[in-house]
Amino acid sequence: MKNKWVKIAVPIFATVLLMYAMVYIDVTLRARSAYLEAEKYSYWHGHPEAKKQALQEKLNVEIKKLDVKLAKKKISKEDYDRETEVAKFNHGRELEESSIKYAYVWYQTVIELFSPPESKWVKLSRQKLPAAKTLWRKELESKGIKVEDYMLE
Repeated sequence: MKNKWVKIAVPIFATVLLMYAMVYIDVTLRARSAYLEAEKYSYWHGHPEAKKQALQEKLNVEIKKLDVKLAKKKISKEDYDRETEVAKFNHGRELEESSIKYAYVWYQTVIELFSPPESKWVKLSRQKLPAAKTLWRKELESKGIKVEDYMLE
């Protein structure tokens, strides 16, 4: 009787343990990905030329893909023109967006969505979030926008 119980309990316990390990790894990797996205935007805040270059490269890739589709006649000239305009519009919008705002939002995302567990990425995000919030506040105030704390949450 005791041996039968062990034969059932051990595989169940191992399955539960494996499931928790998989969830832990998944959440930690997602936290890392979101943290790195926050770091990218934080870097762009201090280096706007890097932002312009990265976004220009992204636009070039999108247009090249459209060029290939047009050459293979997978899209019409009208669709090509429309998609190109959309890509250029999105490019301009992304250039105008606040990099530090996005950094703040990504740090906040790491903390709110990917903890627990309290991974390295969550801890780093907790450290960097207040500075990003301060920089975002200063950016808004420099544009003449009156800012209250609740507006930045």
